[in-house]
Amino acid sequence: MSRQEEFVLRTVEDREVRFIRLWFTDVLGGLKSVAVVPAELEGAFSEGIGFDGSSVEGLSRVYEADMVLKPDPSTFSLLPWRGEKEPTGRMFCDINVPGGEPAQADPRNVLKRTLAKAAEKGFSFYVHPEIEFYLFKTDNLDPGTGILEGTKPIPVDTAGYFDHVNGGTANDFRRSAVTMLEAMGLSVEFSHHEAGPGQNEIDLRYADALTMADNIMTFRSVIKEVAISQGVYASFMPKPLNDHPGSGMHTHVSLFEGENNAFFEPGAMYQLSKTGRQFIAGLLTHAAELTAVTNQHVNSYKRLWTGHEAPSYISWGHRNRSALVRVPQYNSGKSSSARIEYRALDSSANPYLSYALMLAAGLKGIEEGYELPEEAEDNVWQLSDTERRAMGIQALPTSLSHALEIMEQSDLVAETLGEEVFDFFLRNKRREWNDYRAQVTPFELSKHFTSM
Repeated sequence: MSRQEEFVLRTVEDREVRFIRLWFTDVLGGLKSVAVVPAELEGAFSEGIGFDGSSVEGLSRVYEADMVLKPDPSTFSLLPWRGEKEPTGRMFCDINVPGGEPAQADPRNVLKRTLAKAAEKGFSFYVHPEIEFYLFKTDNLDPGTGILEGTKPIPVDTAGYFDHVNGGTANDFRRSAVTMLEAMGLSVEFSHHEAGPGQNEIDLRYADALTMADNIMTFRSVIKEVAISQGVYASFMPKPLNDHPGSGMHTHVSLFEGENNAFFEPGAMYQLSKTGRQFIAGLLTHAAELTAVTNQHVNSYKRLWTGHEAPSYISWGHRNRSALVRVPQYNSGKSSSARIEYRALDSSANPYLSYALMLAAGLKGIEEGYELPEEAEDNVWQLSDTERRAMGIQALPTSLSHALEIMEQSDLVAETLGEEVFDFFLRNKRREWNDYRAQVTPFELSKHFTSM
């Protein structure tokens, strides 16, 4: 038994923990959970906990249903919302097949495989997400089903970007959320009101990509729990309101070689090294192929194609918030801060799969020596189609269907995700698109019902 496992067992005993929740995700990024009692924990570490993988989105086929959860003791934390009366812990799990091999369809394993390829080249991958979400009143939510009743959700306030609302719901919410996140070991850098009514942003301090993917799943759960406790509803839907910004998850990324930031080169343009430029080129070259995963819902494309600083075109720039990839201002004297920002992700993305694909694309750029195209210095949205074509700037996919068509042809995405995840994702998302396409929407009824 490892020291980390011994620490968890001792903590469970000392803190009189009654239940331990074992967390994992399905292919679409939905959080799954099973609870075990302390008496079963040692066996879970040594043998795992068996479950029916065919009942979880994308994990296995019926005739390969048996799967095993192996808790990762390094992820152990107490759930602060369960309180002192009923101490409850949680750990993330890796998913194995019988015999101990990692399950190819486990999103956590997809990211681990890609990180291992980076490690073979001497790189560690670090990320820092800015996570946006909306808070809504529950007045028009059915208390039994949680289904929205009426035409649109009702934000908790009418505040805007960086607004301070005395005694406002959002201020109290963010204070409680940050306190709970830090109680679980997640470091928070910033929190503030975003541009939309009821919209908020909380930024997590950078960490290696696997830790951060786990942290994002924890973050979403914490935000939902705090919302419930305060009588409001938190939504990570990419575009919940017609006339206001969507919720993105802009992610800052960097590669390290040991203690050295591989993106940093003193004296270079923007202090950005050749490795950093090639990484950006890889992201730009393969961006359209990744988009079905980084923006996985029909609704995601309403965020990307309705302005409000969401990227629509494949370009890069320095401090240019209309670009897909931005090179932030370098913090003089701190080489570790050299990084790039990928702005396409929305807050509903599966972080394991998204970070695996972003890393794979960047590594491909380094391996193949991709050349970085011309920088976009102007607002890309305001350029004409002719000007964009002259600069070689292509558009991101305009719909989920379009994104799936491009993804299906991508060797990079297929290799990174693996056959099982790749095939399931395409099937599931085509079904979502077909279901959406078959709907008669309020827009159609208001526009055409009485005019035809």
